[in-house]
Amino acid sequence: MSDPNAGFPPRYLRTPEAARFLSLSGRTLEKHRTFGTGPAYRKLGGRVVYALEDLKAWADGGAKTSTSDPGVRPVLPAKRHSALIPYAGKDRR
Repeated sequence: MSDPNAGFPPRYLRTPEAARFLSLSGRTLEKHRTFGTGPAYRKLGGRVVYALEDLKAWADGGAKTSTSDPGVRPVLPAKRHSALIPYAGKDRR
């Protein structure tokens, strides 16, 4: 089956659209950006945009086949994870 979007430029979504796509609130997506636990995003001037393929890849990381399946990689909650991920790319004091 061919990709219906083949040949088109990548589609970018602003935070409210991306949040709706993921069935999250815009605030939750903002928290994911702050803590570094969310999907990849781009800053274009002062605007934050998300590529559709980045949103899909992030969500697919949480795919599981059973409750005991560790999955591809954990999709962490939107909160600070001290030992796992540095806060906003900086070391904590």
